[in-house]
Amino acid sequence: MSPDLPFDLSFDGATFATAFAVIFLAELPDKTMFASLAMGTRMRAPWVWLGTSSAFLVHVAVAVAAGSAFALLPEPLVHAVAAALFAFGAYTLLRGGGDEDGDAEEAGGRAPRITGFWRTYVTAFTVVFISEWGDLTQITTANLAATRGPLPVALGALLALMSVSALALVAGRFIADRVPLRVVQRVGGAVMAALAVWSLLEAIL
Repeated sequence: MSPDLPFDLSFDGATFATAFAVIFLAELPDKTMFASLAMGTRMRAPWVWLGTSSAFLVHVAVAVAAGSAFALLPEPLVHAVAAALFAFGAYTLLRGGGDEDGDAEEAGGRAPRITGFWRTYVTAFTVVFISEWGDLTQITTANLAATRGPLPVALGALLALMSVSALALVAGRFIADRVPLRVVQRVGGAVMAALAVWSLLEAIL
């Protein structure tokens, strides 16, 4: 590997695991999960998953590129901004609430069933592609890429997003009915708060 590459392409297992866990927990109560659940009620699940995964791939690439550019700033400033963004993410998750699950139920119940691979794929891609812009998981991915390394963050974030989409399609109704999403939000918020403290300590030490 050439030493002149502009970005660090090394792989760190701990960073990969952190990115996967944080993005997975942040995405579970997110509107995109419920969009996948709703689409799965009226489209073929594997085709929906291909569409959502393609959209996630684009968003992760954009977020990691932004985070890598962000990382070129002075290191204390990077960590200070990262701490602020993680704190905002913790606040967003701990504040919780929302009627996304109810909206998903209504969307799934009222809309007609969509058939055909390309129509399903394009619908799923478009829904996720539009809804993920400026989303908490996209901001968090950029944040992690700036402070922890782009390659493991990209792989961990992408796998987490694809896993949540698959989970919503395969067992979404079970989760929505049985697992309190406020619990998921609180766990995710606690993880984000810990990362905010960690980044702040790195900024001042």
